[in-house]
Amino acid sequence: MRRMEQRVLGRTGRNVSVVGLGTWQLGADWGDVADQDAIAVLDAAVESGVTFFDTADVYGDGRSEQLIGRYLSERPDAGVFVATKMGRRVEQLPENYVLDNFRAWNDRSRKNLGVDTLDLVQLHCPPTAVHSSDEVFDALDTLVAEQRIAAYGVSVETCEEALTAIARPGTASVQIILNPFRLKPLEEVLPAAAEAGVGIIARVPLASGLLSGKYTKDTVFGADDHRTYNRHGEAFDQGETFSGVDFATGVEAAAEFAALAGPDSTPARTALRWIIQQPGVTSVIPGARSAGQARANAAAADEPPLPASTLDAVRDLYDRRIRAQVHSRW
Repeated sequence: MRRMEQRVLGRTGRNVSVVGLGTWQLGADWGDVADQDAIAVLDAAVESGVTFFDTADVYGDGRSEQLIGRYLSERPDAGVFVATKMGRRVEQLPENYVLDNFRAWNDRSRKNLGVDTLDLVQLHCPPTAVHSSDEVFDALDTLVAEQRIAAYGVSVETCEEALTAIARPGTASVQIILNPFRLKPLEEVLPAAAEAGVGIIARVPLASGLLSGKYTKDTVFGADDHRTYNRHGEAFDQGETFSGVDFATGVEAAAEFAALAGPDSTPARTALRWIIQQPGVTSVIPGARSAGQARANAAAADEPPLPASTLDAVRDLYDRRIRAQVHSRW
């Protein structure tokens, strides 16, 4: 098992690896992943030094949590911190975010993961009004007092939601889309989180695979892949798919980004390295559908820091090609 750089995940006080593993792919919405392949992904990540898994109760209707629980029961020495999410098992209405529902959702996740106390539970991109509800955060504090959860955070769609959550004294972490095609969080969210001692978990780090540089305008994804059925926000927030960037624009911009990768790197590792070195980021959570992908993503932690010239080029690329599509929306 390799050793990877660790950072404190905000107010949890716990150390996690700078590259974690997002496990949406192991549940659903990215095409089918067989159980043995999913377990192989988890094992490859751990052997590569990953100590942070991010999941949710709706990924495969609990399948992702169950696979993680099964794997960690067989690898109690893995030392993995597991963050899960709740809130999307019901209609997205603020009145559904109440203590009784929280308890029921937590109990289901605890059973799926095989633990008494969940390491971290995040509200899963709830309606904007939820972030301003005292009752919601009182309920989350109650879950901590009841030892159902050790800490709580939020996963958000917009920078405004992130800033509202960061202002709450019990918020341990904020999960937000951050990648070279989504720079707005650098302006206010990351500095505010750092000042408050709140962890930042960077999700959608490769813009749904665009930043791997492997797609062309003719690439076709499966019918059960959100990159097919959610390109315009038909199923959930459009920003979750290709970071909200039009696919054709994204492919062209990704080709330009790929040219910024060094001769000993790849576009994907360069994108992950860019995120890791942004001040305030705790961990970045790329997903993986194979053990090879998991190992390749983890290798980004060993990449040298990107030089100022590359950082400037990323900013220029964003300003020219991406900003107009996404900056004002999220």
